[in-house]
Amino acid sequence: MSNRLFQGIIHQMKDAIDRVVGVVDETSVVIACSELGRIGEVKENINSETLSATVPFVINGCTYKAFGNSARAEYAVFVSGTDEIAQKYVQLLAVSLASIKQYYDEKYDRSNFIKNVILDNILPGDIYIKARELHFSSEVTRVCMLIKITSKTDVSAYDIVQNLFPDKTKDFVININETDIALVKEIKAGIDTKDLEKLASSIVDTLSSEFYTHCCVGIGTAAVGIKDLANSFKEAQVALEVGKVFDTERTVVSYDNLGIARLIYQLPTTLCDMFLKEVFKRGSIESLDQETLFTIQKFFENNLNVSETSRKLFVHRNTLVYRLEKIKKLTGLDLREFEDAIVFKVALMVKKYLTASPSKF
Repeated sequence: MSNRLFQGIIHQMKDAIDRVVGVVDETSVVIACSELGRIGEVKENINSETLSATVPFVINGCTYKAFGNSARAEYAVFVSGTDEIAQKYVQLLAVSLASIKQYYDEKYDRSNFIKNVILDNILPGDIYIKARELHFSSEVTRVCMLIKITSKTDVSAYDIVQNLFPDKTKDFVININETDIALVKEIKAGIDTKDLEKLASSIVDTLSSEFYTHCCVGIGTAAVGIKDLANSFKEAQVALEVGKVFDTERTVVSYDNLGIARLIYQLPTTLCDMFLKEVFKRGSIESLDQETLFTIQKFFENNLNVSETSRKLFVHRNTLVYRLEKIKKLTGLDLREFEDAIVFKVALMVKKYLTASPSKF
């Protein structure tokens, strides 16, 4: 497509410039020229070294100037002649062609479009207009996953994820920054959250087992319209942030399964501090030792069942009852009572939240 773009511009400039004008690519082939018969010719001595030059250079009676939008120039424009006018022509043409190519890439690059959508860098009214320009289906169900790299290696995680999802028409892998990679994936309507978590787990396992790169994945909710992708991306961010506070061992966190943790995460710390003081009037939560906290955790995991919890802890049932009575004496909360258990569970989560983010709000 770039060849046709360059040829169109050069054809329009043909009458304004009374010299042969053309563009060569990095393989030295003429891809556009004011003399159509020269398209396809191979120019000698054009290589990566000459394309890295930042100033005009002369080869075989023509003046060249490299240009491109990437870190390394991909093209060079040439004008016949080696005089001062030829140098001015190539410099002007290089700037013009580079700007036109950048505009073209931005206009027709779907990945760049999706990146602008999820980062809210495009006006809502322009989303559907741009989607039509790109022939982009705006009503397909998609979900946004945020992959956060937690251990640096020499391997490019971005390239690996791209290879895992090669269908560029349906799945988009976007580099957000050094540690974050967004995956916008087309999914079937009504897909179960567990299936998305399995997919995310496969990404984590592949990066970890084959490339020794550790990561965690946040999953947003399904977005039916393209406009809602930004919300799905924000939800994936929240999922990772909340998971980092309340469930540090999990590598895959879904926004749909955050439960009460999401509510606590959105509360001001002052309100959380007041809640803890009200719950633990008799004594601070810090008065509970690690063994007691571990017992409480197992008691919750076994649905407040004394017999099952004592079996899992390898202690006598009476020993567990004694510990629960001790907790009741210290805090005033009987964990065998459902309402007290709920209050204590929430209090533990609030405490964890305050410890993890004391400066929030």
